Amino acid sequence: MAGMMTFEQLKAAVADGTIDTVLACMVDMQGRLMGKRFVGHHFVDSAWEETHCCNYLLATDLEMGTPDGFAATSWREGYGDYVMKPDLGTIRPLPWLEGTALVLCDVLDHHHHKDVEHSPRAILKKQVERAQAMGFDPVTATELEFFLFEKSLKEIAASGYRDLTPISGYNEDYHIFQTTKEEHVMRPLRNHLYAAGIPVENTKGEAEAGQEELNIKYAPAMLTADHHSIAKHATKEIAWQQGHAASFIPKWHPNRVGSSSHVHQSMWKDGQNVFFDADKPYGMSDLMRAYVAGQIKYASDLTYFLAPYVNSYKRFQKGSFAPTKAVWSVDNRTAAFRLCGAGSKAVRIECRIGGSDLNPYLAMAALIAAGLAGVEEGLELADPLQGDVYEMEGVTDVPHSLREATETLRNSAMLRAAMGDWVVDHYTRAAEVEQEEFDNAVTDWELARGFERA
Repeated sequence: MAGMMTFEQLKAAVADGTIDTVLACMVDMQGRLMGKRFVGHHFVDSAWEETHCCNYLLATDLEMGTPDGFAATSWREGYGDYVMKPDLGTIRPLPWLEGTALVLCDVLDHHHHKDVEHSPRAILKKQVERAQAMGFDPVTATELEFFLFEKSLKEIAASGYRDLTPISGYNEDYHIFQTTKEEHVMRPLRNHLYAAGIPVENTKGEAEAGQEELNIKYAPAMLTADHHSIAKHATKEIAWQQGHAASFIPKWHPNRVGSSSHVHQSMWKDGQNVFFDADKPYGMSDLMRAYVAGQIKYASDLTYFLAPYVNSYKRFQKGSFAPTKAVWSVDNRTAAFRLCGAGSKAVRIECRIGGSDLNPYLAMAALIAAGLAGVEEGLELADPLQGDVYEMEGVTDVPHSLREATETLRNSAMLRAAMGDWVVDHYTRAAEVEQEEFDNAVTDWELARGFERA
């Protein structure tokens, strides 16, 4: 069994015993899969129409708490239900889990069965529809970077997250011998995802000990987000099955390179990349130039959706391949926006701001919103910058902290117009919750620094 499944194929697989479990999953604010495991027969008999979940799943944090301050739900409102509506076009087997298939669900209001505005899939769907109304289809790809560690999640947690030894002992960027040692994790990851209908292209070692990169073929934006979320989930599960821990935290060690998730973008019409114009410099069409100009103008507005946690901002360091300046350049990895495929039909813009912890639905929705704003405003794109962008003065910085990114999100007229006040206020509160939790924490750094000397 390989690739996507129709509902009829799922029913047949349940009937012959090939599939006995169906995961019905929504995507939460953090980009994680949340849902229920259905007996296959029950799902194909009735649960395929809808199931339910508590609405706190879209007003929580990484700890699955119930923080206050969200307008969408609260103890006062009683934490009611949302409808999880299976999208039957997303059914696929999960070959790394015996007898199991997965279907992604849209999240609907329990009363009127319309999309819950602040659900990640609904937010991205709105921006895709906005682009389509302008005559274009957003096509994207994301890169997934992560670290593999020698020990299991359970062992690492028992150590208080101090016994962190990467699976390899040296920089393994493109390193075939070192990555051969990790094939007991990476080979099943590639092959199982491919068998699940996710068009994996390759894996490679990244620029640090124990760091990996997974690349998946470009696709329409919603499909790319689905691929990303399932692949991230699979990475954790398959590493766990092999006795290792996989982590997507952007910066796990102060002296180690961080993990990113670069987002590649283009716009297509009638099967052609309309970002390409052979008669223009670098092959960039006027549409592309305005789109990129919008992303540069609004880079600070959308940074929260690319870097949603306190730790996310620890990546942004000089000489780390993580950008610190909101500028564009041609095939230059020191810039926040890198032009790839210059002069070819594959021309596209790569946003390098996002960390490995981003929610792909929210990240792509924000990027598309900014790009389309650039098109609508008829923005002019400045010439590309050359050289070491880290050293440049007089150019706009990427926000350096969650606190700074929260304020630009709160005050973004562009995102409020594109996504709605409700959505911006909801995710502003999510950012505040993360900052409040960190502000209340006493860190190891503080204890070591001040316990005796203060």
